[in-house]
This record gives sequence, C-alpha cells and structure tokens, in this order.
Amino acid sequence: MHDDLIARCKAGDRDAHYSLYKRYSKAMYNVGYRITRSDAEAEDVLQEAFINAFRNLDSYRGDATFGAWLKRIVVNKAINARNKKKHEAIPDDERWDVPEDEQPTDYTNDELTVERIKHAIEQLPDGYRSVVSLYLLEGYDHQEIAEILGIAESTSKSQLNRAKNKLREMLGGKTAHGT
Repeated sequence: MHDDLIARCKAGDRDAHYSLYKRYSKAMYNVGYRITRSDAEAEDVLQEAFINAFRNLDSYRGDATFGAWLKRIVVNKAINARNKKKHEAIPDDERWDVPEDEQPTDYTNDELTVERIKHAIEQLPDGYRSVVSLYLLEGYDHQEIAEILGIAESTSKSQLNRAKNKLREMLGGKTAHGT
C-alpha cells in the first residue's frame, strides 16, 4: 500500500519518513498507551518504535502491511517498557500523590459506558490488561499473543477468561449484552 513511500524512506527521504510517521503515529501511540497506561511511556515507546522501524526498514519484507509490522514493534517496545518499569525499585522514602485528574472515578450510575469499560480495563493487573488489549483491541489471536508475551497459548486463553471474569466483577456483573 505504501510501497513508494517505504522505498523513499529506504533511500533516506526525510519527507517520506515524516509522512509515514504522520499516518501511523496516533494509532501507534494508542497501542502503546493501552499497554503502558502512561502518556510519557507511550510517547517514548512511539519514538523508539519509529526509530527502530526506520533503521530496520530493510528487514520489512512486505508479507504483512506496514502498519501491522510497525504495530508489532510498538507492542514489543511497550511490553518491554512495562516490564522494565515493573522491575524498578521504588525508594521507601518517596511519597506518591495521585494527581487530581487521575483520581478514581466514582461510577454510581448503573449504565455501562465505553468510559466505564475503559476505566475497568485500565484497572486490570498488567498480565490481564495486556492480553485483553492485544486480543480484543488489537485483534491478535492467542498464538500471536503467546509469541509476543513469551507465554503459552493456553496461558493467553486463561488470562483472557480471568480478565473477562474480573471485568464482570468490576462492572457489577454487567456486560455489553446486559448479562
């Protein structure tokens, strides 16, 4: 689809690089954000992914769309960033205050809204959230998720089922179909 643009990128055309960046940056930022849950991390992931993609354009074979190839890079970078952050120690003397705009939302309304579902997904443990994001939002199958996350396919399936159950619990037993 973007063969000419990619060929120009390979030849070092900066305008072509910028054009590809403009076409994909918003969608790829969203992919990174869903995994990292951090604006700053998602921005870093986005930049690192594009740098990596542009440096390795010669390895892009065209057997998948450029967007799918780039998304795989973003997903891997986001997972690496999330895992790195998880392993960083937090000093005991450091105090954490939650900014006012990130305070938990009080959902007193029984209505199941997109915002309420998004909020619930963001509250899932990292493993559950990653599988839900990759499966439901990014469209990967369990085999692909297993490869990306370095887990067994059966683990991906069980994580998704557990995540769905946790979401039902968090949303008061309601689903999009009212059950």
